[in-house]
Amino acid sequence: MQIDILYEDDRWEAAGLGPLAERAAEATLLHLGLAPDDWEVSLLACDDARIAVLNADFRDKPTPTNVLSWPSEERAPEDPGAVPERPEPGLDPELGDIAIAYDTCAREATAAGKPMADHVTHLIVHALLHLLGYDHVRDQDATLMEATEVAILGKLGLPDPY
Repeated sequence: MQIDILYEDDRWEAAGLGPLAERAAEATLLHLGLAPDDWEVSLLACDDARIAVLNADFRDKPTPTNVLSWPSEERAPEDPGAVPERPEPGLDPELGDIAIAYDTCAREATAAGKPMADHVTHLIVHALLHLLGYDHVRDQDATLMEATEVAILGKLGLPDPY
């Protein structure tokens, strides 16, 4: 998996975002039966101020959030609870873009009493699933997405975040 990381906040480098993101992405793709070497993702490692602007621009919510994702193409299924179609390897390996905010992630990890690395790993898995057509707006989709996250995190030796 090629992950192109743009570090706007140096705290992410100190937190080891690169290796965490690679491990989370590889586990996610392998779990879904996709060859990691076939895919690329762009990752913006930013702070709360930057993600608040992105959240306002793209979701009309002018507040910070932990992670945002923009799939390169729409992959969500029409039927609630259906598994999204897997992307086909080929000419366009780009799955999409992810932005992750250090401040919110650190705050959430502290509030939940869990290691920052575990929380960040979960959020990368979560965001990558969004790029692959998973969502949590409809109840049936949320059930599928959360079960998929729990299974992937379990393979990484991480506890159920829900």
